[in-house]
Amino acid sequence: MPIPEDVSGYELDKDVQQELQSLPKGLAEDVAKNLVMVARLIDEDPREAYGYSKVALRLASRVAAVREAAGFAAYANQKYSEALAEFRAARRMTGNVELWPVMADCERGLGRPERALDMAGAPEVQKLDKAGQVEMRLVAAGARRDMGQLDAAIVTLQSPELASHSVQSWTARLRYAYADALLAAGREDEAREWFAKAVESDKDGSTDASDRLAELDGVEFVDAFDEDDSDGDSDSDSDSDDVVVVDREQDEDDGEERGER
Repeated sequence: MPIPEDVSGYELDKDVQQELQSLPKGLAEDVAKNLVMVARLIDEDPREAYGYSKVALRLASRVAAVREAAGFAAYANQKYSEALAEFRAARRMTGNVELWPVMADCERGLGRPERALDMAGAPEVQKLDKAGQVEMRLVAAGARRDMGQLDAAIVTLQSPELASHSVQSWTARLRYAYADALLAAGREDEAREWFAKAVESDKDGSTDASDRLAELDGVEFVDAFDEDDSDGDSDSDSDSDDVVVVDREQDEDDGEERGER
């Protein structure tokens, strides 16, 4: 697969670069460039990232960083069985437990939430850092929901991390998951409160909490440019990025008043 000219391979973390030093220089450079492409594309084009991961895997399957990258690329493409195999291989090579939560989530993806819950109670969880433990809690709650145990999922998410006022990298996702579980349980007022808290902590837009909150408040966002087109009377000077905010509840109330007249 072609590699853009601006990719050198040195974009990788130093730990990964050091791991690749076990390979001949030319081979290490080729593998590094493919790993850079995996990292660059995995969010915006998972299928393309998967292709680069397969190249890296063919070149250096005995390098743990390569197996891990291949695992994440497969995971991003919902190839859970393949992802789990790669993660297990990487873990055998390094002995690290940091992949434990995503391995458990692969079990969920394979329709085995019971195994994910078993992993959530395993000793390995205690060896995870705080972010890893929160991730494991999210996976366990998801497994509970997979099994139809909604109340148990809500309880699983209730933790000191959820109650904390400090904002960490995982705070928005934890609050969002809790809000979503509350909403699924019909506890709309509480869900609204926690979606609002998720919005406060979601500085990089990693969730759609603001959209979910607006939906609960009966607010609908309409592209004004699309509305103009449908009227056949578009103003050529109008800004195509204009957005009209419609309060659905207010609109319904106004309609009822007009009907009464």
